[in-house]
Amino acid sequence: MANDKFDVIVIGSGPGGYVAAIRAAQLGLTTAIVEKDSTFGGTCLNIGCIPSKAMLDSSELYQKISSEAAVHGIGVGSVKLDLAKMLQRKTGIVNQFTSGVAGLLKSNHVTTHHGTGRLAGPGVVEVTTSGGAAGKPERIEGRNIIIASGSGSVELPNLKFDGKTIVSSTEALSFTQVPEKLIVVGAGAIGLELGSVWSRLGSKVDVVELMPQVLPGWDAKLSRTLERLLQKGGMQIHLSTKISGAETSKKGVSLSAQDKNGKPIAFEGNVVLVAVGRRPYTEGLGLDALGVRLDSRGRIEVDARFRTNVEGVYAIGDVIRGPMLAHKAEDEGIAVAEMIAGKAGHVNYETIPGVVYTWPEVASVGKSEEQLKEAGISYTAGEFLFRANGRAQAAEAGDGSVKILADAKSDRILGAHIIGPWASDLISEVVIAMEFGGSAEDIARTVHAHPTLSEVVREAALAVDKRSIHAPPLR
Repeated sequence: MANDKFDVIVIGSGPGGYVAAIRAAQLGLTTAIVEKDSTFGGTCLNIGCIPSKAMLDSSELYQKISSEAAVHGIGVGSVKLDLAKMLQRKTGIVNQFTSGVAGLLKSNHVTTHHGTGRLAGPGVVEVTTSGGAAGKPERIEGRNIIIASGSGSVELPNLKFDGKTIVSSTEALSFTQVPEKLIVVGAGAIGLELGSVWSRLGSKVDVVELMPQVLPGWDAKLSRTLERLLQKGGMQIHLSTKISGAETSKKGVSLSAQDKNGKPIAFEGNVVLVAVGRRPYTEGLGLDALGVRLDSRGRIEVDARFRTNVEGVYAIGDVIRGPMLAHKAEDEGIAVAEMIAGKAGHVNYETIPGVVYTWPEVASVGKSEEQLKEAGISYTAGEFLFRANGRAQAAEAGDGSVKILADAKSDRILGAHIIGPWASDLISEVVIAMEFGGSAEDIARTVHAHPTLSEVVREAALAVDKRSIHAPPLR
């Protein structure tokens, strides 16, 4: 018999899990959360989103002071890197936010359990703590169980993680010294972001990608622009290149590969970062015993209300279909809690933005031109360059553009793709417009403050109708 009974039990305290727990508690449901690690926040707060952004901002500042201060008439002399202090700052930010989540759970009266959670039967979760009383699990009971256990790094068969020379993003966030040569396998968001960090701090970085573009699946023109700008900044990017083997030694790692023509190519590095994606974390949850169905990719199958095939068991975030993004998991956490409480709950998967925090940043929402062409949807594109924007030029940030895609008949916005300064913030305007079924004309007719970067978004919307004010006239 279970010791405690709750309306809701959440397994996992990442952005999806802790948000689901807080929202459930706000709605008057007695709620418990189970977390296997000693701190709350999951991958995002501990070894993902937050620490990586701390390192990206620190390394970007280091690079700007080193190479761009003189342009502004600022002489700084010799710039020195204190990597230990930079890592200490990162750790402090992580601790601040994980402690903040713990405080939020407490203030919302969510009961917390540290240990590995496992479905032990209908409505029962066993929590096993390391060093617990003779390893005896604690049993808690809930009418509704939400699985929000997140994801882990994908390991390649010929590049097994050893934590030293072949590493995941976790280790790559905490190198105690700047690698002389870093090989990044995978040109997705994680690989490009962490490659950027160490390139700025002095590493010679080679990025190896199997697909023919960086950020596979993103807008092709945006990807080509980002590739060019990253290589201009010092990273070497090798596309359509397949890793075939690896040899480790005391000096580092030697990778053998073939280019798109099958020609052998070798890469030498001190460290290899494998960043080829993430896999849903479902092992040890007791899903098999309870009969919870998984799809061919190991994700938990759910319906439109996040229900699995087992009554009372729900799943959200990285363990179900859809992009593995913290904000997607957060919205699903809110929605599932509201649904359990008898409310509507809603997630619009057509307006979930994606962001990569390189410099320049890239952000995207909705459909790309390639997707619209493949679907046979007639559209009109409007694009405007940051170099024609006064605020961007004043900030020495003129690279990139905003592109807006609108339905050819209704003018309803179908997608937007931004590469440029603070694209992560600029994309929100388009997301809101799309959420309300807005048109390019709606953005074009909205007054934007001057001088601001947001004017580039407006000019792109004006360009959909070929009436951008600050672009050269069409001939």
